[in-house]
Amino acid sequence: SQIHQPPRAALSMTFKRQFLQSVAALSVGLFLSGCGKTTPTPVAAEPAASAPAAPAPAAKVITVGTDPTYAPFEFQNEKGEIVGFDIDVLRAAAQKAGLEVKFVSTPWEGAFTALAQGDRDVLVSAITITDERKQTMDFSDPYFEASQLIAVPAASTVSKLDDLKNKKIGVQTGTTGEEVVVKLQGKTSTNIKRFESTPLALAELAAGGVDAVVADNGVVTHYLANNPSAGFKSITDAGFAPEFYGVALKKGNTELLAQINKGLADIKADGSYQAINDKYFKQAK
Repeated sequence: SQIHQPPRAALSMTFKRQFLQSVAALSVGLFLSGCGKTTPTPVAAEPAASAPAAPAPAAKVITVGTDPTYAPFEFQNEKGEIVGFDIDVLRAAAQKAGLEVKFVSTPWEGAFTALAQGDRDVLVSAITITDERKQTMDFSDPYFEASQLIAVPAASTVSKLDDLKNKKIGVQTGTTGEEVVVKLQGKTSTNIKRFESTPLALAELAAGGVDAVVADNGVVTHYLANNPSAGFKSITDAGFAPEFYGVALKKGNTELLAQINKGLADIKADGSYQAINDKYFKQAK
């Protein structure tokens, strides 16, 4: 029997219909697929690893020359450490200024040379600010007011500086005490006995080798308070002008000078300076 086949035209129409249905289905699928697509959620970037904090810059260390034979301003304790009023003041001021200090024992007679040569950054050693010294070095703002004082045996009849005009007087070389006595007796006087330190001059007074010692009031007062058996008394004179101690620096070291001045101002403002002053001088007042 013959197989019935649809006419060619019918086949053609059927193929077209199936093709169009397939295209339509594909279009709908693509459309629905496009409509259902969501924008991907952006992935948060991993935070960059934080770099380790840079270490704080090391504080600048300054070398400080001091002659530790001038209690209570600078001296050595039983452990051999350099201590005293000047030491505490400069250490506190330096801390405020972000500086570290290294104190080096420096004989008085060579201290200013060491500063000028750069072997010491600063000097702190009960140094009186004078016009003569300011010609060769710079000074910080004053941190202590002093004056000269006369030490004599308790039985002495001396009552003023002029009474020492013809007497033997002990002084520390290179100090304003020496200047006062030279002005009184003259540069060539053989009655002026010079010593490397004020304690040595006071020891000579105790031994009877001199009639009096002229030195800074803080040192004399401290010595008398701690050596009552020496049998000394102190005498002031209306002619003694006030003196001011300062930190000495090499001429032209303006940056360090500004740092030290700021530190000194800060410790005076916050009460630190007064506490240090009371520690060393309250009993002597």
